[in-house]
Amino acid sequence: MKIIMLGSPGTGKGTYSSRLSPILRIPHISTGDIFRENIAKKTELGKKVEKFLDSGELVPDYITVEVVKERLKKPDCKNGFILDGFPRTIKQAQELDKITKIDFVVNLNVPKWLILERFSTRRTCKNCGEIYDIRSIKPKKEGICDRCGGQLIKREDETPKSIEKRLKVYNENTKPLIDYYKNKGILLNASCNKLDSPPELNVKKILNLLGVIK
Repeated sequence: MKIIMLGSPGTGKGTYSSRLSPILRIPHISTGDIFRENIAKKTELGKKVEKFLDSGELVPDYITVEVVKERLKKPDCKNGFILDGFPRTIKQAQELDKITKIDFVVNLNVPKWLILERFSTRRTCKNCGEIYDIRSIKPKKEGICDRCGGQLIKREDETPKSIEKRLKVYNENTKPLIDYYKNKGILLNASCNKLDSPPELNVKKILNLLGVIK
């Protein structure tokens, strides 16, 4: 099954994708995580994309498309994948169509007030990228990642100013993808309007939409 998780920053794309991945037995591919890992390792790719991520801008299409293209060639993608953070523009979607056929696009509908509230309590593992919420998705040990023992941090691109800019960029560049995939007949809408709704509940809703469970 080949899935795209679509939604503005803070809607839970990474949180839900990481939980759907072991259930569906397909890899969760986050372009943001790939970029941040390369920045941490100071690779050539990391040097290219760091300035875009720090400013809240989209990484240029030609860079992102090539990164995804190479990732999808790996053996673990043979039976499908969950794309998180890609595509983010119509151009990227058109390029993805040339690479593979997508089965479903899950569009996460979350109100802006809830998104801003989530960002205020969100923490991310510095090492593996696992996402926590100090209100509803707490680590077993405060400030420490359950998965790898890494330090939990508040990302630099999650300041109020950066968040507003990221939401603006999303509305201008990524929101048109809703109609793009709706016209293809593969768009599935998943809504979340409750602040303390556990991720497992929304994962169950998404699995229902995908026809995996009833």
